[in-house]
Amino acid sequence: MSQRLYAEDPEPSERNPTGPLLVPVRSGPLGHTARVFRTALGDRTAVAFTSEERLTAVLGPDQPWITLAEPALRALTEPLGVTALTVDPQLAAPAPRPLPQHTAPAPTATAPYRRVPLGAAPTP
Repeated sequence: MSQRLYAEDPEPSERNPTGPLLVPVRSGPLGHTARVFRTALGDRTAVAFTSEERLTAVLGPDQPWITLAEPALRALTEPLGVTALTVDPQLAAPAPRPLPQHTAPAPTATAPYRRVPLGAAPTP
């Protein structure tokens, strides 16, 4: 009796997107680049939307996008080590920005400092 391997069988509940996907991009000097996002666990993922309304609801109306088929998007991101694809995410948080570097304000003294020798009680 041969043993069957089910590791590559898709789950019945998995949804495969059909038709073109709207892929968020960044514009650069050499053209458009697909944006790569992070999941809640920190893994990198390609993101695509099935409608312009869904893309706008999550990323805003100013987000540029291009239309790609799923195999093309996977082929584009796979050389970057991105193998996950998230379709129609419900939430996207902005990337964290570094906190501005503040310099400590100079101390303001209300009375002049006095040196007190160790073991001596301070005088008022």
